[in-house]
Order: sequence, then structure tokens, then C-alpha cells
Amino acid sequence: MPLIRFQLNPQTKRRLARFRAIRRGYVSFLILAALVILSVVGECLVNSRALLVKYHGHYYFPTYGAIHPGTDFGEDYSYETNYRHLKTRFAAEARGDWVLLPPVPYNAFENDFRPGVYPPTAPSTSERHFLGTDTTGRDILARLFYGFRIALIFSAFYIGFVYLIGIAVGCAMGWFGGSVDLLGQRLVEIWSNIPFLFVVMIVASLVRPDLFLLVAITGLFSWTGMTYYMRTATYKQKARDYVAAAEALGASTPRIIFRHILPNTLSTLVTFIPFTLAGAITSLTALDFLGFGLPPPTPSWGELLQQGTANLNAPWIVLSVFIAMVFVLTLVTFVGEAIREAFDPKKFTTYQ
Repeated sequence: MPLIRFQLNPQTKRRLARFRAIRRGYVSFLILAALVILSVVGECLVNSRALLVKYHGHYYFPTYGAIHPGTDFGEDYSYETNYRHLKTRFAAEARGDWVLLPPVPYNAFENDFRPGVYPPTAPSTSERHFLGTDTTGRDILARLFYGFRIALIFSAFYIGFVYLIGIAVGCAMGWFGGSVDLLGQRLVEIWSNIPFLFVVMIVASLVRPDLFLLVAITGLFSWTGMTYYMRTATYKQKARDYVAAAEALGASTPRIIFRHILPNTLSTLVTFIPFTLAGAITSLTALDFLGFGLPPPTPSWGELLQQGTANLNAPWIVLSVFIAMVFVLTLVTFVGEAIREAFDPKKFTTYQ
């Protein structure tokens, strides 16, 4: 059976080479990709469940396996095992049993209360709270980590939602023109003037917002900007000779749009993805900070930021989330600038 080879066209290869040549953007992309990969396997790094347990010659994998009650390991309770205490017990007994814990042995929801110590507690390497705890004793690093993963999931759905509506409406306005274009512009202008925050406040007062409801609300009020770019790009491509040739050959409107117009506007769409990602992360953080975002106790950067500003006597809370936000948004911005420069059509245009 012959192998199917995927080959990039020369123009795309030149763009990718240009992107790799922009060191700041390329290194930022590698760091961001590594963070995304780490977030996918986050349970192996930040988790209260053990990675591996050896007990009486048998091996258990609690992280991605079944929930084990304490009775499975000789404890006197039937709820889920506390693997940190189990590790201490095995070490004291010295019978050859052992527990392998993740580097951060806490999840994003558990409250770590200790006798005589009241949260929030400062960072401590001995307790493995590397960024300290919040006002309810939850590990800040764990909440930062899983808050980042939730922000990525939110951003992925948000980008898909915004691009789907923006591309569809903008392409229709640019292709059909005339009354469709004029009516579309007026409707977009009216829709973009609806106060977004008031709508979120009303919805949050009526129902308990979840991730997908927030994606729908924010996406419904964020697609208008993409519409104008897509409308302009479609108008530009529609005037090209290859579109006239396709029409002369009898190509249908859907074929022209999906086989010719959209592929030739891809460079415009790609350059906006990193900036849309940054906008999605900022929007979710702002909504959570104001109390109209994800319901507690969902890990959230905005909720941590709200805690930090309300408890300035525990500076590690606000500093942790502030540094994390600045770091991630800086990486995304550098990647976006590099993509925009690499896909700039003027770099590959010869004027005669």
C-alpha cells in the first residue's frame, strides 16, 4: 500500500522558515507548546493521587486508574486513600512498601488544614506548597496549573466559536455584497453595541454559568471584529481572475468559497489566532475576578487574583497569578507577532 505523503507548498515552507528565523517568537512557541503538553498530562505532575503504589508485592496506579479506599492499603477508613499519609506510614513501617507521589502532591480542590496553622500559608518546600496556600488552604500552584488548563479549554472553544460565526457572516457579506452586505453591516453594528457585561450579569443572576455557557456568551459578543476582516478578504479574493475562471468553468458558489476563497484567506485568519487566544484568557480571568465567571470551587486565575487583592497581607497569592498571567500572555504575544511577520504577504511579493 503506497504511503500518503503530506507536502507543504513552497510558499508555506518559506513562511514557516521565516517564523523559525524569528527567534523570540519561535522560542516562545516552543515554551507555550511545552506548557500545553504539560497541562494535558497534568495529573502526573500536580495531583493528590499517587502515581504508583507498591503494597504487599502488588502495584497500583491510582492516578489514571480506579479510586482506592483506604482499606485497600490497610487503613481503617473506606473513603479514598490519603496517599501523603500512606507514604509516611510506609516509610515508618519499612516493610518494602512505597508510594510514588507527583512533584506537587495536592489537587486543586482539597483543603490542607494543619493544627495551629491558619491559611493562607506562605510558600514552603517542606510541605510541598511551593507557592503557598490560599485563604481556604488550597495549594496555589495546583490551582494555577489547573486554572491554566481550563483557560486553554475555554480559549479553544472560544476561538472555534468566534471564527465559525465571524468567517460565515463575513464571507457571506463579502461574497454576495449589495443589500446583503449593507444589511449585514447594520446588524453587526447594532449587535456590537449591546453591553456585554450587563448581559453576563443578567445570565449569571439567572443561572449558574458553566464553561460552555461562558464560551457561548463571550463568543456571541466577540465575533464582530473577525467579520470585518473576513469581509474585506473575501471582497479582495472575489475580484481575482481565478474566481472569474472558476465561475466560467461552472463551479458552484460553495465550491468557490470552500476550495478557493477560504484557503487564500488562511494567512489572514492564522495571524489573529494568538491574539484571540490572549483575549480569551483575559476575558475569562476578568469575568472570574468580577464573580461572573466559572462557579466556585473551579480553579481560576481570576478567582485567585480576587483573593490576592482582598488579602494583600499574603502577597504570594497575587504575585503568583500576576506573574503567571504576564508570562503566558507575553509568550502568546511574541508568537502572534512572529506569525504576523512570517505571514506578511509583502515579504513574498515582487512588484514590477
